[in-house]
Amino acid sequence: GPGRGASRALPAALVRRGGLVGGRWVDTAAAFPVQDPASGEELCRISDCGAAEARAAVRAAHEAGTAWGRLPAKERSVRLRRWYELMMENKEELARIITAENGKPLKEAQSEIVYSASFLEWFAEEARRIYGDVIPASAKNRRILVLKQPVGVAAIITPWNFPSAMITRKVGAALAAGCTVVVKPAEDTPLSALALGELANQAGIPAGVYNVIPCSRQQTAAVGEVLCTDPLVSKISFTGSTATGKILLKQAAGTVKRVSMELGGHAPFIVFDSANVDHAVAGALASKYRNSGQTCVCTNRFLVQKGIHDEFVEKFAKAIEKELHVGNGFDAKTTQGPLINEKAVEKVEKHIRDAVSQGASVVTGGKRHSFGKNFFEPTLLSNVTTKMLCTQEETFGPLAPVIKFETEVEAVAIANAADVGLAGYFYSQDPAQIWRVAEQLEVGMVGVNEGIISSVECPFGGIKQSGLGREGSKYGIDEYLEIKYVCFGGL
Repeated sequence: GPGRGASRALPAALVRRGGLVGGRWVDTAAAFPVQDPASGEELCRISDCGAAEARAAVRAAHEAGTAWGRLPAKERSVRLRRWYELMMENKEELARIITAENGKPLKEAQSEIVYSASFLEWFAEEARRIYGDVIPASAKNRRILVLKQPVGVAAIITPWNFPSAMITRKVGAALAAGCTVVVKPAEDTPLSALALGELANQAGIPAGVYNVIPCSRQQTAAVGEVLCTDPLVSKISFTGSTATGKILLKQAAGTVKRVSMELGGHAPFIVFDSANVDHAVAGALASKYRNSGQTCVCTNRFLVQKGIHDEFVEKFAKAIEKELHVGNGFDAKTTQGPLINEKAVEKVEKHIRDAVSQGASVVTGGKRHSFGKNFFEPTLLSNVTTKMLCTQEETFGPLAPVIKFETEVEAVAIANAADVGLAGYFYSQDPAQIWRVAEQLEVGMVGVNEGIISSVECPFGGIKQSGLGREGSKYGIDEYLEIKYVCFGGL
């Protein structure tokens, strides 16, 4: 079958089946299965942590916090750097874990591990640049000092689409700042979070600084509630859907926690008449079909100006048919792995049915792929309108709908009509247009003549209902720091 041997591909040295609380591996009475999305085969069973384990992890993080926060930044930096090195030494094994539990092609999983590790490297370097301030005082006998201190315990709730990078992007910043963390990984992909825990232990990250509580979908609400309401937790950082983010925000309000949210996107990809069409097609392919369309910065709506519309659609269809190969992620020629589960496949089908019923045309693809039940053909639709479901909500699958537009003003208006704003992309060779559109797009991140924009140096995050705060970059560490003003008087 398609999933042949995903469980055999799991590297025993890094597979952990229990939670990690206070530096110890914790087994629970109940366990839940982790499945290979390519075959539906069970990879292994993982301890199903509940509210009690969540509270124990929060206490462990709280107890470890004092010593970790007081360590010289240089020492935290050295441990983070060691953790980074161990990830790089084990990158083949870590990538195999991602492909087994998430399904993405091994090449993409390897890229994710390098990207993931690079956050630990980046924040190991940033740990030593948490600068305070001395402000000139208006009174002669006073001095004004500003210190930055860790917020405390951070609860980290992560999604399945980047099972490793979504953790290190948060945890690297938190640990660099002197915070301790409790990670709740997605129930579909807990193995990556636990493997990171094994390497954290090897790297000398002290017990209780990095805790992981994997749990099933049934326990998620209870665990989430503990993390959002426990008074010992000072900060929540969540990546996932806008709907879930709103629930967590409500729960966090009771104790007025610091909150970072990286929520859903609905990325527009605008191709203007002045664009280099071949570059635009290459960017479109990369932006749309990475991880089979399951990323929050994936293009969700293509807006193409009428002068080059037909040429773009024709070239895009050819590229899809020539360059994309559906199959098992462990197969070297695969570029498109499975979707995470059947529900994801059903959503893509629903979006296509809706669009076709309203007059859209299927240029290529359009149905489930014969390879297996979670596989879907890379699909391109034309004659799409803004009335269709696929242009109103995020698909999270390998579906590219193309809307034809006439003027720049019209394109920007369509792009900005969404209530979310994470990433946006456009292709143009006109410098004045580039400035205008980059400033007018209501998103947190803009790719100009570029379809892949994430890197550790850049502030990642959205505006509107796409979230709060930024991750990565020199700004990412501020989310885990409090500013303390010290008034030194009587001088």
